[in-house]
Amino acid sequence: MLHIVIAESELELVPREISNHPTILSHARKRRKKPEKLILDATYHYKALRRLENGERRGRPDIVHFCLINALESPLNKEGKLRVYIHTRNDEVIYVKPETRIPKNYNRFIGLMEDLFERKRVPGGIELLKLEKKSLEELIHEIHPDEVFIMHEGGELIKPMELGRILSGFKTPVVVIGGFPHGDFRNLPVGRKISIYKGSLTAWAVLNEVLVNYENFSIF
Repeated sequence: MLHIVIAESELELVPREISNHPTILSHARKRRKKPEKLILDATYHYKALRRLENGERRGRPDIVHFCLINALESPLNKEGKLRVYIHTRNDEVIYVKPETRIPKNYNRFIGLMEDLFERKRVPGGIELLKLEKKSLEELIHEIHPDEVFIMHEGGELIKPMELGRILSGFKTPVVVIGGFPHGDFRNLPVGRKISIYKGSLTAWAVLNEVLVNYENFSIF
């Protein structure tokens, strides 16, 4: 079973310190929601983000959206050999059941995330998505992997196919992928740092390479 953690994801509700910014208030009126109930999104809130620490990398729920769609639609997930977790910058963890159908429409996805942050689980008793307060280290300890791999530009450079072969040799490997647009992990977890390309890649590109090459050794 391969465990993928999209870590330090820039997925959060609008922080209190910018909830009264004109850009946020205008968007809240259009959405008919309270400002603090909105998911922070650089597409709409980029002016307000200038007031936040690390504002240049925050408000990127689209990264989580792309990653979840790709992971849950993969053959590996359909074969029951994948578990995906979203860890956020505020040390929250979203548990994703394999049968979850993530909306392809981005606006519907944002609505789903807003419901999840408010209710902590959706939909209702089925709990396809569940949100808990938990650090990345606590999540990894809970999974109890036999090895942790951190996808990192500064890591050991190996071919994607070789990574797939290595991963297939473990029973419960965890692969950590940064859910932020650029920069480094704010708190780098303990594990083997791996790079699969000499330059930078998006989180979803890294995810796809990991999945496809693991699939080649585990189900095909």
